[in-house]
Formats: sequence, structure tokens, C-alpha cells
Amino acid sequence: MVVFEKPKSLTDAPLHYCPGCTHGIIHRLVAEVIDELGIEGKTIGIAPVGCSVMAYDYFTCDFVQAPHGRAPAVATGVKRADPENHIVFTYQGDGDLAAIGTAETVHAAARRENITVIFVNNAIYGMTGGQMAPTTLPGQVTQTSPYGRDVETVGYPVKVCELLSNVDGAAYLERVAVNSVSNIKKAKAAIKKAFQNQIDGKGFSLVEVVSTCPTNWGMTPEKALKWLEENMLPYYPLGVYKDIYAEEAK
Repeated sequence: MVVFEKPKSLTDAPLHYCPGCTHGIIHRLVAEVIDELGIEGKTIGIAPVGCSVMAYDYFTCDFVQAPHGRAPAVATGVKRADPENHIVFTYQGDGDLAAIGTAETVHAAARRENITVIFVNNAIYGMTGGQMAPTTLPGQVTQTSPYGRDVETVGYPVKVCELLSNVDGAAYLERVAVNSVSNIKKAKAAIKKAFQNQIDGKGFSLVEVVSTCPTNWGMTPEKALKWLEENMLPYYPLGVYKDIYAEEAK
């Protein structure tokens, strides 16, 4: 009989995330992958600054806390210190990875660092009150864009997968979502592939997870999922943006 259980790579600590936040789903997917690959004892996570700043409380593997935006740089050091025995992943939001951490992300990819990046894109700064983020959609209302994001004055959103697809060192880039059962299954497969790539020494892998922020979007969890589907997915299309090993096999 199959029993639905909590992944062994998750602790018993209650999650601090807001009701309806999809961080909990993503945490579970990462933990399931760690369990299935049997790498808990050698995995080291890098916690960012943002809503997931306390990710170290929720995973049973070792964690290092990185300064704001510097998770890829910290991950580089941890991985290079013992590349044969460390499986290293960062878990970052859009304000951390795509704003203050843009340089660290791009250059880690350019160097083809053999790390795994889990990038959560909810189009807003969640922890600090709902300000406009680099990924905020054109016209989207936030605390710092009360009339909607004006691209004429603040520019366009940063599309991370599209940006990194032009970086030669990036090995695997995929954008997924966790708004439905089918998309959650695809997200897990992408996360597992990103970790397997690191185990196989294939280089820099990033999985972007399009997510919700009901609290700062000012919506119920149900309406947030619908808003994501109707607004975020057309702007941030799901799919594989780069997979050099799949391309080489053709």
C-alpha cells in the first residue's frame, strides 16, 4: 500500500509562510527529490534573503545563510571546496536573485558552476511588504507602483530564463509552475533533473518556478492561482529554455 508521507528531508517545523503561499509546495518537491536521489547526507542548501530566509529550519540537510543576492557566490565556494562530496542548491526569490543578485546569477552561469538553483518568481517583494520587483508585470499594482508598473519610467520585467539562455555556460534552464496538479508534477521532474545534472557533473542548472503571493497581491489563494494563470503565464511562458545535453543528443 502506498502511503502519502512527509518527505524525510523536511523537518517537523511549522512553515511560517502566509496561507496560500506556494513556497510550501516547492519545499516539498525539493525534499522529495533529495529523498528519491538519496543525497540528503551530502546536500547543502544556500538560504537567501527574502520570504524563504529561514529555509534552513525546514530541511534536514545542512544549510548556509547567504547575504542578500549572494547565494550563487556562496554556493560556488561551498561546491568548489569539496566538489565530489557536496550537492549544493540555492533557493531564491525574484527580489534576491533577479535584483541585487543578478550579477552573481549571471556569472555563476557563465562559469558553468556545477550547482542547482531553485528560483521562485512571484512578481513581487514578499517579505518586505509588497514592493515592485524586477519581475513585476507591466501595469501590475504594488506598494511602490500604486498606478501599475510603468515601463516608460522603470523599465520592463526581467525574464531570467530568457536572459540566461544567452549565457554560454548555462547548461539547463526550465520554467515551471505549481498552480495545478499537472504543473506540480512537471515542476518536480524539472527539479529532479536539475539535481541529477549536478550529480552527473553537467554544470549550472536553474529551475524557475512561477508562483503566487496572495497576501501582497491582495487576493484569496484561489484568486491568486487564477491571476497567475491568466496574467503571469502568458508573460512568463513555461518550458525548457536551454538544455545543452539534450541538444547535443539530437
